[in-house]
Amino acid sequence: SAETVAQGKAACKAALQRELRLDERPDVPLIGAIGRLDKQKGFDLVAKVIAEWGEAADVQWVILGKGDPEYHARFEGLARRFPKKMAVRMEFSDPLAHRIEAGADIFLMPSRYEPCGLNQMYSLRYGTVPVVRQTGGLADTIVDATESALAAGAANGFSFVEDSPAALSETLGRAVDAYRRPELWRRLLATGMRQDWSWAGRAKQYDALYQETIARAGRGR
Repeated sequence: SAETVAQGKAACKAALQRELRLDERPDVPLIGAIGRLDKQKGFDLVAKVIAEWGEAADVQWVILGKGDPEYHARFEGLARRFPKKMAVRMEFSDPLAHRIEAGADIFLMPSRYEPCGLNQMYSLRYGTVPVVRQTGGLADTIVDATESALAAGAANGFSFVEDSPAALSETLGRAVDAYRRPELWRRLLATGMRQDWSWAGRAKQYDALYQETIARAGRGR
């Protein structure tokens, strides 16, 4: 919960780092990505950013998914280049997906199109800050951490528009900078974790729409 996330996230992160054979460091941002490995999901952008950040960036990466063999080869190659910073699992495992959502600090979802998207909403509930491309359902659910959005208490992640590695890199850089500002990071987590994207809220909206439609029909509109 938003009240216990500090202790819970620390425990889940340490367990995930041990499982993936990454250095057990609470201070380093752990960045996760899960999904079908293809261009639509923006995994080419992710691969380019990992290669660009390389040894210089003090972050850890975990990738879970399967898909285009080209991406399998690219991520496996990156894991060999950066064995102390990166773990890849070229498979789909629902239990591991949940452990990544629970243990990661930042979740990448730079999709080129995404009619709805689920992982960004899972991330919010798990206290994992999403970094998304501003498209479809990602744009509907993630409010970029601009100064105005932070001041209004609405920011719950980071987003970008341009379909490019540079845009993802800049936005992810903003997220990593925010991670190193504990008070700001706690505000982002609290905002995201307290949001309700379940059907409970949506069902009320649908019911209100139906009632309005019936009332208009009754008035002959």
